[in-house]
Amino acid sequence: MNLSFEKYHGTGNDFVIVNPDACVPHRSRFARRVCDRTDGIGADGVLFLALEPEFRPPRVIMTLVQPDGSTAEMCGNGARCAAVWAAERANADEVMIDTLAGTRHAKIHDGGATIEMGAPEFGPNDVPVAGDEPLIETRVGDYDVTAVNTGVPHAVAFVDDVTAVNLERDAPPIRHADVFPEGANVTFASPCDGGFDQRTFERGVEGETQSCGTGAVAIAAAARRLGLTDGENVSVSPPGGDLEVTVDDRNATLTGPVEREFGGDLRVSNAGRLDLEA
Repeated sequence: MNLSFEKYHGTGNDFVIVNPDACVPHRSRFARRVCDRTDGIGADGVLFLALEPEFRPPRVIMTLVQPDGSTAEMCGNGARCAAVWAAERANADEVMIDTLAGTRHAKIHDGGATIEMGAPEFGPNDVPVAGDEPLIETRVGDYDVTAVNTGVPHAVAFVDDVTAVNLERDAPPIRHADVFPEGANVTFASPCDGGFDQRTFERGVEGETQSCGTGAVAIAAAARRLGLTDGENVSVSPPGGDLEVTVDDRNATLTGPVEREFGGDLRVSNAGRLDLEA
């Protein structure tokens, strides 16, 4: 199998982009191979994008397959990368992105994109969590967490210093806790000058990522719910860069930079070997 690809990242959250016109019959297996950072290209996911430029604004259908082979409903940084990719091809400054979490509007600006993220949901059926009440500042594992769905479920824990958290040890018990029947991303946040620092252990990646857009929105939404911020504009700083979030009861937006890293051709042998020509 031969196909062309491109590599993009949003604040360090990196993705291999493949046009679904290419024949990839086993997307889960393909993503596991391609995302491998030792034997593959290395990425936090594969974005299969189908552009429909005849619409105004243009539309792009986005499917994100993660390194473990699962499909994610939504990815904020992935959607921003998809928006820039689509806008460049359609010669547009805004696009509509169809995701499994719904259709999202994105605006392109110099160096990046702003995307609508929908309304954060705290309801037990929306996250989802086990039980009849929202999970707000509730002990799970070794932390008090607040559960919110920002396209995917997040367990948000506010701590004094995110750099002091042993993420690989402390996040998995929360990610797999019985209270989260579909699992959850685990996001830690600590206050910093003008906003919050962020670290996220992502479901599907099963490890820490340099940035997580849905996690940044989850921090802003949880902070607003808990009274930790009194404004609608929140700055969030994951390890890979800075993101800006606006959030109210009806909608949230995510703004940040997007960069194209490189492109190339990929040959996948029947034995599963990847031959890359970048």
